[in-house]
Amino acid sequence: MNQEQDNSEEIVNTIDDLSPETSGNGESAATGPDPLLPDVQQALVQKAEEVKALNDKYLRLAAEFENYKRMAQRDQRDHIRFGNEQLLKELLPVVDNMERAIKAARDDNGGNTALVQGVDLTLKQLSSTLGKFGIQAVETVGQAFDPTTHQAVSHVPSDSVPRDHVIDEFQKGYRLHDRILRAAMVSVSAGPAQTDGQDSTSN
Repeated sequence: MNQEQDNSEEIVNTIDDLSPETSGNGESAATGPDPLLPDVQQALVQKAEEVKALNDKYLRLAAEFENYKRMAQRDQRDHIRFGNEQLLKELLPVVDNMERAIKAARDDNGGNTALVQGVDLTLKQLSSTLGKFGIQAVETVGQAFDPTTHQAVSHVPSDSVPRDHVIDEFQKGYRLHDRILRAAMVSVSAGPAQTDGQDSTSN
């Protein structure tokens, strides 16, 4: 009888041990929310903010690098196109003097001499060489006055040339690609000359 009672108690104890309310060490398994969970969530939020800040910083750096790369490429192109600007500018007075010499010789009826023809040929060759480097003469006579390409040294009345148009050219202007190397020195029309009657009427 006592043996059967002991066996019954052993079975009950075994069933109690399998109950979900207790863990293997006898403590209750349903202890409620983990107390570390808020700290973990806060750490995740902080890490997400750090990742966002780093991503924004990366995007800014990438944009700045692209801008720098474009500026470097533009500077390189400008250096290739305008690197010899000063040298070409120094050659312009040589061209001016050769043109003046040819003009003076022709005005003295010596334009057909071998010397003048040789100077003229040299001038054409020099102008052709400058053209290969992007040098172009600025158009002047008959053109509307443009302060970016023309330098007005006088304003004279004219009945044949419209007002604010170039009448005459004193010194050629030149352009290096799309940049003005030297402005042209010109005289500009002030329009038709006013008569005394017009002056008195306007007064």
